[in-house]
Amino acid sequence: KIFQAIVSCIGSDGTIYVIPKSFETALNKLMSEIQNTFKGLGLLIPYCWKKGEACVVRGSDTVWYRAKIVEVSGSVLQVQYIDHGYIESIPQCHLYPTTFYTGIPPFCIPCQLYRTLPIGNFWQQDAVDYLQELLKNEEVEIHVEELPDNPWDKLSISLYFGGMSLSSFMVYQKYCVAEDGQDIQKLGVFEGDLSPSYLLQPLPVPGEIFPVTVTHVVSPKEIYICFDSSGNLPKCSATERAASCDSESLNKALKWCNKIAKTLPHLTNFKKELPCLAEYVDGLWYRAKLLSITQLVPVHILVQFVDYGTYLVAPSSRLRHIPYPLLKYPVQAVRVLLAGFRPASDDKNVERIPYSPEWSLKALWAMLDCVEGKHLSASILTLSPEVTISLYGDDKNLVHLKLIEMGLAELDE
Repeated sequence: KIFQAIVSCIGSDGTIYVIPKSFETALNKLMSEIQNTFKGLGLLIPYCWKKGEACVVRGSDTVWYRAKIVEVSGSVLQVQYIDHGYIESIPQCHLYPTTFYTGIPPFCIPCQLYRTLPIGNFWQQDAVDYLQELLKNEEVEIHVEELPDNPWDKLSISLYFGGMSLSSFMVYQKYCVAEDGQDIQKLGVFEGDLSPSYLLQPLPVPGEIFPVTVTHVVSPKEIYICFDSSGNLPKCSATERAASCDSESLNKALKWCNKIAKTLPHLTNFKKELPCLAEYVDGLWYRAKLLSITQLVPVHILVQFVDYGTYLVAPSSRLRHIPYPLLKYPVQAVRVLLAGFRPASDDKNVERIPYSPEWSLKALWAMLDCVEGKHLSASILTLSPEVTISLYGDDKNLVHLKLIEMGLAELDE
């Protein structure tokens, strides 16, 4: 069985407590009932608590939770929140014994990684801390591998975050070993002798109008676009729906990769077009590809962020191997040429674009004003030798008409 779940906590022994997404509605309903039933303070009169006894606990957030007594030690009791898994020491005045809700099974499931052996035969504190930092309150995918003999024991699972296997990742970090070695390759961190590549984005049918976002402007004629799933056009093609789904899944996978990026190996192979993760100026990591070495000492590389089209010269310290699961998503940005106009022959502006001197810088800024933050739409005219499109603005007029009005471009039939 495979299901989505939220990791509620990591036990001190490395137990992973998860709440299936399908349980969320029922758990929220129960929590609401408990709040309506129990109000005010806990039990203030003396009471003889017993290990394993059911109770409700008033947490530090002043919310009541179902719990059970784990250990009795004077006026402080150790309790486990049975619907979330975590264990806490609580003064008696914050507890209330109850037989309410005892017939409802706990909503969280204790799990252990399938055929995974922690170093030293138990999970070290640094490994537990790392699991807590990586997984707590995050949505993950659970693959049930083996049911316990006792239904109260731990479920043996494989856990995947952003398409990556947790077992493989923890083995890679040297926190544990796989008993049979079967899971190790699933992390898929590429080494230098492999030549991975990105998938290309499928394009809409020529003539079909579709919403787009401009992610990068190279020149008034050359831009990068992404399909815009939030567009206001009523009809969405299968291509746009697939692109929207890919974009959402990719963003989730990248969120996970940003958590682990600093632990991934540095690049040692600087082959042109090699996929990698690169750190942008905002401190986040994105999918990129290598274009060229711009400086040898120290090494600086020109990379392109494939989901935006933008470029960056980065030191090798800001580049990492890309985990294999990130390669299954097509590149989000598509390079296109705009049809219907060319540079104005009488454009007297002296400042030109260095890499495209037929255009003035003023024309570039004008095009940026036309496309930045706008609801745009496009239709493909040709697919080869270059993808050529007509680009329409908020007002449904061709965006290049503004440049023609300003004398920065002229019509090109």
